[in-house]
Amino acid sequence: MPAGNPRNVRVDPGWLYIAPLGSDEPDGYDGEWPEDWVPLGYTDQGPEFVMEQTFERVRVAEEIDPVATMQTERNTTVNLAAAEITARNLQVALNGGTIEVADGTVTFEPPAPGETTYLMVGWDATDGLERWVFRRCVQTGNVTIPRRRAPDKAVIPMAFEVLLPERDEGEPVAPWKMWHAEDYTEAAS
Repeated sequence: MPAGNPRNVRVDPGWLYIAPLGSDEPDGYDGEWPEDWVPLGYTDQGPEFVMEQTFERVRVAEEIDPVATMQTERNTTVNLAAAEITARNLQVALNGGTIEVADGTVTFEPPAPGETTYLMVGWDATDGLERWVFRRCVQTGNVTIPRRRAPDKAVIPMAFEVLLPERDEGEPVAPWKMWHAEDYTEAAS
């Protein structure tokens, strides 16, 4: 009788990282992140990776059934709500802007229209057995910061659209990559 592996059931909000476009990527699912990657901080409920696919039926007049089904669209997003209200997180959520620090005060001004900064987004499982890198992202969600009484907290919602990276010398590059331990049970014991 087939059996599953409870160690492969993932329950882990992990940690999010951001880096400038073109930054070095990690070498695998464990170890340190390259130096350009910085933690995004706490989130409300962890990230959500959404992979939408659209397929269309190809029909001909002579058949009642479709003769093929073709993929016509694929969209990946990384959704989260940052629980740390900082100038840097606002800069990430608004795709750029200016942060200044002077005399113990941090100020933030949003970017001018059309000045969009694209980022790389990374995720690391707390147990060190899984890692994802999304290679070219832009935050496309609305930013609504709720201000309510405790225990509710203010958050900065973000929805990163994952785009096709620029091609290096014409070679195609996948929009994202995932690493994990070959067998969670063996790697964790």
